[in-house]
This record gives sequence, structure tokens and C-alpha cells, in this order.
Amino acid sequence: MNARRSLLIPLGAALLILPFGSTAHADEEVPNANAQGTKQNRTVGVKVKISFSTSGGGGDGSGTLTSSDANWDPPGCWYAPQWKSDDFREVRQNIYFSAVHDPDGREFTGEISEQNQGYAKDEYHDGDKGMYWGAVQNPDASYDEQWACNREPFWVPEGQQPDEPRAINPQMLAELAYNQIKVPGTKVTLAPAGATKVNLPTWAWLDKAEFKPVSVTASLDAGGVHMEATTTAEPTGLTLKPGTEDAEVLPASGNCPVGKDGSIGEPYAKGKADRTPPCGITYLKSSGDGTFDLQATATWKITWTGTGGAGGDLPDGEYGNNQPVEVEEAQAVNR
Repeated sequence: MNARRSLLIPLGAALLILPFGSTAHADEEVPNANAQGTKQNRTVGVKVKISFSTSGGGGDGSGTLTSSDANWDPPGCWYAPQWKSDDFREVRQNIYFSAVHDPDGREFTGEISEQNQGYAKDEYHDGDKGMYWGAVQNPDASYDEQWACNREPFWVPEGQQPDEPRAINPQMLAELAYNQIKVPGTKVTLAPAGATKVNLPTWAWLDKAEFKPVSVTASLDAGGVHMEATTTAEPTGLTLKPGTEDAEVLPASGNCPVGKDGSIGEPYAKGKADRTPPCGITYLKSSGDGTFDLQATATWKITWTGTGGAGGDLPDGEYGNNQPVEVEEAQAVNR
């Protein structure tokens, strides 16, 4: 990071007006600007932390969802409560001090001083209930998205939501929770047992005991502000791709829906050999000395609810696993 960028940050043109090119992310504590780290034996600033709690999911092969909407992303940055009045005063004073003693920063001391005088006109809201809000980056977002929040820190009275489109809100929390969802893997059970046979239907299913809705709750508590949102992923179907064009999927769409009992597909059992499986594959060619790469991808419907009765839908998510399938010619099997 060059000198100008490192000083644009303290000037408030980017994130959290921290010195020497520092940035603050969603789970980080805002440090003292002069890096001493304490004020009366406590850290200057507050923890701007979004907490996540999960219900369900996990297990072997688990992973995060990919949105079905290529144009959708969680927020790259947002504004949230950051400093109490006395802390913010010290942060601003230390920014000026740092610039004065930094050869690369001295040309900006006039601008910093002018900004500080602007805050001082309101006496930094000493004694008022509320907090200064500043920008926070999402470290998982692109560079441009992270730096889209370039507003100077601003004062918000306690209990009020600022008139700022990027101010943290329940829907943003829901979108951030989306990326924290870990759904079960999609390794399907195949039957009849053993190697799959050419021209014989292979049954495929997922264990309904593991394939249940998964929820993540994101919450924020800072400066008298409390909000939360719960994002829930519910499985709606499984798409099978056999790994070769020499195969037929069942059903023909390749999409196996979720049954009323929450299962996907139907377990194979003795006596079902003459039946057509509700979810499966018929391979038309042997895999030879190798295997076919079966891809099973689950689709998840995403909904959310939040503080104040807010709620809605988010783009569907997808997650899948691959597994090798050995396919033999039926007449080559010794009995």
C-alpha cells in the first residue's frame, strides 16, 4: 500500500480512519490510532463484531453454498457503530499526531486539522447518548466492494437508525449469514450393492436424517444497537449428472425432488429390482478399467427472518460432491 493510500484512510476517505494503512473487518477490534492500545487500562474503541450461531448442517463432505444468482453477493462493506464520543475524540487527535510525525503524512496535516475542527464544533457529542458510525469491510468481498463505503464517520443518537443505505440492517445480517451456512455433503447411496451394472437401473438416495434444514443467526450488539437475522436453507431437490453421455437419469430431468418426509430418492430394498427408482441412473456403457465421476448437487431454498418482523427470500443455493462409480457389463459378472 502506498503512502497516499495509507493516509487517505486516516482522512476518512476510506475505512475507519485508522493510521498507517490499517483496515478494520467485521470481526476485528478497532485499535487506538497511536497503537498504544489502552486508555485508562482499556482498549480505545469498541468491538464491532457480528456473531454467528448455527443450527444443523455439517458432517462429512459439508461445505458452503454457491448462489444460483451469479450477480448476487453479500454486502462488501457497511456502516456500524464504532466509537463513543470520548474515544472518537482521541482517535482523531492521534490521527493528527501520527500525520505530523510521519514524513509521508505531513502534507495532509492541514486537511486532518480541518476535519478535526469540524468534529470539534459539535464538541464530539461529549455527554450525548449515541455513537460515531464508521465503515467496516467484508474481507470476503472484492477490493472495489470493500472500498465502496467512503463516507466520513458520522454521529448517530442512541436507538436511531441512520439515513444511510449502507448502514447495517437485518437484511444485511441475513446476507452475511448466507455465507456462513454449511450444508451436508451430497454423497448418495447407490444400490443394488457392488459395482453398477450396464442397462440395470441404479437406485440413488440421500439419508433424510442428515438432509434437513440448516440455519445461521447473525447478530450485532454495539452502542445500544441490537439487531439479528436468521437465514435458513431448506433442501428442495437433488440434481444427478452421471459423468458420461452414455447414461439415462431418473427422472429424465435429472432433478430428484424432496419427498413429503424430507427424503430425497427412495432406499433400495429386496423385491424392488423390477421397479423403476424415483431417483437414479441407468448406465448404458461400462466404465472399463476406470470409473465415471457422478456429480450430485443439492438445491437449497434460502429464506430469512429478522429484527422487527423483517424477512424474505434470498437466491437459492447449491452445493454438491462428486463420487466415482464403477460400471460393469452384466455378462462379465461371475455368479
